[in-house]
Amino acid sequence: MHPLFRTLKLALGAWLGRRSDMLETSSIQMRVWPNDLDINLHVNNGRYLTLMDLGRLDMMIRSRTLGIIFKNKWYPVLGSATVRFKRSLKLFEKFTLKTRILGWDEKWVYMEHRIETPEHLAVIAIVKALFRTKGRSIPSQELAEAFGHTGPSPVLGGFIKDWNLMEKDFDQAQDGQQNVV
Repeated sequence: MHPLFRTLKLALGAWLGRRSDMLETSSIQMRVWPNDLDINLHVNNGRYLTLMDLGRLDMMIRSRTLGIIFKNKWYPVLGSATVRFKRSLKLFEKFTLKTRILGWDEKWVYMEHRIETPEHLAVIAIVKALFRTKGRSIPSQELAEAFGHTGPSPVLGGFIKDWNLMEKDFDQAQDGQQNVV
């Protein structure tokens, strides 16, 4: 179930709140609600990804890129995510979602999401996304320039290169119907 009320509250707060650059970290304070829980009474693993959508939305609204996205009829597509669950979040626990752009290559924009309590890192995820329109992907540099960033991408760490190699191996194995593991 989509967190409609959270989304509306976030969108209004981001629109009325402080502006940011597209490379600044978005930081959202939240609390675990009953509809975030699974049968083990901690946040459901799928809910974390839904919450991370809110981090990206907050970033787009605060950086004023959402208007550019609508104007150009672009839509975001998440291509892949790797998630590390480190600690459970329980009912009514407060946490902060931090979202930042790590950088981009020709096709993908790479982002980090961190869900933290005052004491612990609960979850960290790296995602890659792109924008599409009318049957084509928007090159990342074109996207960055449309968003007002004229410089190059921040340098991507070795993890991103390793991750992309692993995905390429996975895709090749799947195409050949071989076992990856």
